[in-house]
Amino acid sequence: MDKKKLIRLGSQTAKGGFKNENDVIKCFNKWEKDEVAKKWLKAMGYEISDIEYVKAVKVRGQYKADIQVRVRIIIKLKSQEDLQNLQVKLVSNPQGFNQVDKRWIYKYVELWNIPKDVVKILKLFTGEIKPTKSGLEDSRRMLLTEMDEKDQNKIIKFFEGNKILVVSDILKGRGEFSADWVLVILKVNGKSAWTLKSINEAMNVFGSGEIRITDQGSLKIGQIGMQRKGGDNGRDSAKMLQFKINPVELFNE
Repeated sequence: MDKKKLIRLGSQTAKGGFKNENDVIKCFNKWEKDEVAKKWLKAMGYEISDIEYVKAVKVRGQYKADIQVRVRIIIKLKSQEDLQNLQVKLVSNPQGFNQVDKRWIYKYVELWNIPKDVVKILKLFTGEIKPTKSGLEDSRRMLLTEMDEKDQNKIIKFFEGNKILVVSDILKGRGEFSADWVLVILKVNGKSAWTLKSINEAMNVFGSGEIRITDQGSLKIGQIGMQRKGGDNGRDSAKMLQFKINPVELFNE
C-alpha cells in the first residue's frame, strides 16, 4: 500500500508530526487547545464537554504501555477519574515491522507453561541449543522448515492451543500498565497520519489468521511474526525470541 493512500486511510492527519512519545504527551497535556488531542479523547469515548482535567505521563520500565493518561470527567455534577494506558507506535516505513515483545525462552515458559519438547524446539530455533544436524542454512540454529514434520506440528499445535493467551501477552501485557489502546502514527513528508484503536481491536487485527510456518522458516501467529532476534554482533542476546507486527495494519480497519 502506498504512502499517499495510507495518509487518506488514517483517522486524521496533523501537520509537523511527532518525533517521539514525549510529543504525544505534550499533545494530551494541552488538550484544551489541541485539536488532535481532542480527537484522540473522542476516539477513546469521551465527550470533550465532560472533561475537567487531562494529565499524560510517560510510563517508566518494561511495560506494554508507553503513556498513561489520567482523565477526570464530570457527569451530573459527579467527578470521576479514568486511567488509560496507551501503547504508541511511531512508524516511518509502511512496510516495516515493529518489535512488540522480546525475551529469553525461559521467560515465555513461565508465562505460557510451554512443555519441555516444545521448549527444546524453540531453543533449537533460536540457537540456545546448538543443532547437530548437518546441511543447515545457519549451523548455529535451525529454521522451523529444517525440522521434521513431527516437530513442526508440535510448534503449530502449541500456539494454536494457546493463541489467545500468547496474543494478549505479546500485545496487551499484564498488570497495572497493560495497554488499553494502541496509537499508531505514520510520519510521511512532514505530515503525521494517525489511528487510535482499543487493544481488543488491535488483538483482533494482529491475531487474525492461522498459525503457520513461513517459507523463511519462522512462525506466523495470525499477523504476528515470531523469529530469532539475531544481530547484536554475535552476543548471546541474539538467541532471544522476538515477536513483530506491522503497526500500519491498523490503518486498514
